[in-house]
Amino acid sequence: MPIEGDFDYVVVGAGTAGCIVASRLSEDPRNGVLLLEAGGRDNWIWFHIPVGYLFAIGNPRADWMFKTDSEPGLNGRELAYPRGKVIGGSSAINAMISMRGQAADYDGWRQIGLTGWGWDDVLSEFRNLEDHFMGASDLHGAGGGWRIEPPRVSWPVLDAVATAAQEMGIPRSLDFNTGDNEGVGYFHVNQKRGRRWSSARGFLKPALSRPNLRLQTNVCVDRLRFENRRVTGLHLVRDGQSVEVDAKREVILCAGAIGSVQILHRSGVGPADWLRPLGVDIALDSQGIGRNLQDHLQQRAIYKVSGIRTLNETYHSLSRRALMGLDYIFRRRGPLTMAPSQLGIFTRSSPTHERANIQFHIQPLSLDKFGEPLHRFPAITVAACNLRPTSRGHGPDRVQQPQCPATHRAKLSCHARGPARRGGCHSGHPHADATAGGRSLRARGIFARSARRRRRRVTRTRCRQYRDHHLPSGRHHQDGARGGSAVTA
Repeated sequence: MPIEGDFDYVVVGAGTAGCIVASRLSEDPRNGVLLLEAGGRDNWIWFHIPVGYLFAIGNPRADWMFKTDSEPGLNGRELAYPRGKVIGGSSAINAMISMRGQAADYDGWRQIGLTGWGWDDVLSEFRNLEDHFMGASDLHGAGGGWRIEPPRVSWPVLDAVATAAQEMGIPRSLDFNTGDNEGVGYFHVNQKRGRRWSSARGFLKPALSRPNLRLQTNVCVDRLRFENRRVTGLHLVRDGQSVEVDAKREVILCAGAIGSVQILHRSGVGPADWLRPLGVDIALDSQGIGRNLQDHLQQRAIYKVSGIRTLNETYHSLSRRALMGLDYIFRRRGPLTMAPSQLGIFTRSSPTHERANIQFHIQPLSLDKFGEPLHRFPAITVAACNLRPTSRGHGPDRVQQPQCPATHRAKLSCHARGPARRGGCHSGHPHADATAGGRSLRARGIFARSARRRRRRVTRTRCRQYRDHHLPSGRHHQDGARGGSAVTA
């Protein structure tokens, strides 16, 4: 049974990219556009209150619940790999941090042959997308669908960390998105007046009133349909029934690094040596599809503190929790507007590096993993990640049948190469990662030196490293990365 309608373009995946693509294509009234989403609508309150990531990540209502393979470099553990199962995709559950990356990364890609991806090439696209609180400038845009605002809550403990970083010689940064993000400062976030601003809110919903754009949710794409090696449509699963849809001009896959690979593999497009033993007819032997997986594994170090407030004790106090709710209801401010990380540090792990190669996320809270309660003792979390890893992994190498909207348990494998073999898996959400009891690179030094140099009340905070008793210390690797091309973290 076909989906009725006359569509020039069929966009698969109403995530961060798909919402923008569908919105832009449907600006031309001559284009009939169908947008397919395997998840549902964003009609749950925690998709819109910023702190809702605590409840969305690891929740099958909002998260596809992907897992990595067991990783020898991570003491045999599997890591969660959150992906949004809703319109807006991961921009509906992620950290909301607006981060472009470093200009040198883009210029490096251009120099190795990726035409059109130099910093000067992409800067205009970033500006076109943005509605930045700083207004229009050479670096930022105004009037676009992607709202960017400063944080609406402050924590003295984070101010103390920022001061300590500056004492160590790390410069203050008021904007990480100038092309050179070295420094310490507060992240700008994808929010509007205290509400999460996902790709669905910024781009898709304003376009849904157009008669030439149709959104279908809870529809899972099985495979592409070919005619003489040309894609002419799709085979879908809706309400347990097989459905077909035609595309007169193009099918555009925006299902993400995992979902798009699964669709291509089921369609017979990918490494033939993977697919043929699984009984898949090969449409195109393309060795790269599903390989070269990179992502930002982080190591989280948790420090107990005293003499200063964190979110942990605020969360466990009924009266303070009520005040948090009232502050959000009446002012759209306070802890309920928090992104997972508020303070960031970009720095160099040694003087031999020409630019920042390591990033820290600092949070005024601690927990064993997202989806679990905050700890009852006051603490902060300092997470470190390597910005330019050498390890590479791959996506699912087994063909799964589409199960929409049930949870897929995709397995992602990672293999190290070259001299930097530690932490061979770059998988997981920025905060659903390897909680570590070991040192967090320079994090320990930041606090120790601050305590020695400054004896004011705020920096008298005693920072004791909280060792995670679930993990043996000394086995937690710090190899991981934040990709330079992501608009949001």
